[in-house]
This record gives sequence, C-alpha cells and structure tokens, in this order.
Amino acid sequence: VFIVSETKDLDTLLSRLLKIISELGGKPVVIVGTGGGIFKYNTEITKRLGMQLQREDEMECLITGLDFLISKIPGEVFSYDERLSEPFRSSHTCDIKYPYLLVNIGSGVSIVKVFSRTNFERIGGSSIGGGTLWGLLSLLTRAQSFDEMLRLSEKGDNRNVDMLVGDIYGCGYNRIGLKGTAIASSLGKLFRVNDVKSTTTACGEENPLGSGKGFSDEDISRSLLYAVSNNIGQIAYLEARQHNIQNIYFGGSFIGGSHEQTIRTLSYAIRFWSHGEKQAYFLRHEGYLGALGAFLKGMK
Repeated sequence: VFIVSETKDLDTLLSRLLKIISELGGKPVVIVGTGGGIFKYNTEITKRLGMQLQREDEMECLITGLDFLISKIPGEVFSYDERLSEPFRSSHTCDIKYPYLLVNIGSGVSIVKVFSRTNFERIGGSSIGGGTLWGLLSLLTRAQSFDEMLRLSEKGDNRNVDMLVGDIYGCGYNRIGLKGTAIASSLGKLFRVNDVKSTTTACGEENPLGSGKGFSDEDISRSLLYAVSNNIGQIAYLEARQHNIQNIYFGGSFIGGSHEQTIRTLSYAIRFWSHGEKQAYFLRHEGYLGALGAFLKGMK
C-alpha cells in the first residue's frame, strides 16, 4: 500500500504508523526512509515512534526504485504520443538500456545520468519545478492544493492568456517551423486585458488568438502548467543531447499520478526539440521511486 502524506500532515502520518506498529503485536519493525523530510524531522519522528530510523540516500533510492520498476514490472513504463488514436503506449519489456536520464521533478528538478544501478551522476537540474507552479498558482488562483491546480488546468484554455505566434504574425511562421498555435510568450496576454478578441486569423488557422473573454483560474493554471513543463522538457532534451542519451525517464510528484496534460507537454517538448530522436518515458508509480528504493534497500 502506498500512502501519500504532505509535510503539514506529519502528525496524521505518525499516528497511522503507530497504529500499524501496534497491530503487529510486538514483532520487530524497521522503518526506512529517504528524502529531505526524513532528515529534517528525524528527531521528532524518532521520539514519536520510539525507535531509530534507517535513513537512506535519496538519489540512491530513486535509482534503485526506478531500476526495479523498469526491470521487474511489465507495463509499468509507458510513453505518450497525442498523434496516435491511443496515445498511451505501455512497454511490456523489462529491458534497461544504460545510460539513461532520470528527470526527477518535485519542488525543483534533478537530472541524473544513470550508468548502472550503482553508478550515477547528477548532471543538471532546475529550480523551476513543481514548487514554482504551486507557488505562482497559489498567488494567482483560488486553488488550495497541487491536485486542485491540476484539476483546474484540465478545464483551462491557455490561448486566452498566452501570446501565440498567431497573435504576432496573424498566422504561423512556417519558414522556421512554428505554427500559429505555438506559444510565443507564456502569460503574454496578461498585460493587455480584453485587447485580443478575434478568433480567426488571416491564414485561416483554427482559433489561435483565443476568445478574449478574460483570465480565469483555469486558463492561468493551464498556461503555467505548460510553461513549467515545456521548460523542464527543453532542459531535459539539452542534457540528453549533450550526453548522447536516447531514453529519458520522468519521475516525481509533479507528474501528479500520470496527469495527462503534464505528460503530453513533456512528451511533446522532447519530441519537438529532438526532432523525434529522443524518447520520453513515464511510470505508473512515478511519485514513489524514492520510497520503493528505500524499501528495497531496507530488505537487504
């Protein structure tokens, strides 16, 4: 059983763990953990549970968990291509091709080059991650949680707030491969409220100018989700190109339980920038790589 608990709910989580320990009737219990919280709150957790914690290195646990899911769980890994009638495509093989990139997206982003299960290197990252999206949307919308922000984004239309290529040229800039619907500037319409009202272009492309109806929480959520995801996807591609790596695995809580909009944007960014030469992969349990890795290390 996987349990998700935010830091603010630490008391609830510890109470649940104490109940589980009590139900074991005195059997030996080992609690293994990883990540920043297990170090930051180690003293409090140890005191409340009455036992020492086995703390494991976060990056080691991420790689251990990822390698286990890839190599042992058929159908765990999947790719996404919105051009297909069934865009989600599961991989039923359990082959690991080293080296690969792990792009772990939490509050920030870590990009890790994995040579083997025990040999890896953090080669890059970004401070613009899930925490950035959460922080900005907390200021700009009524959303009270990350899950609510993702739900808002599903209903939004970014064309109402993003400045598109079509807004600038009246159609696409075909000479350099940009469609009229391509985003030229994220949130670029916020400075000119209700200035854009046309829903057609001189080139007859489908509604790249938006509706001009104003800026809803849903529209802003979709726009910022695209902005952060596109940025992460482009950075991941650049690292993959620099290190001559074909396969890029995305993990972390930012993806929100296989959130389709996020996955579609990351996949599109990798395919667009690499001209189809790089492949983005996702996991059905992407938010639990560290926890799974810690469990496996604790079993040794």
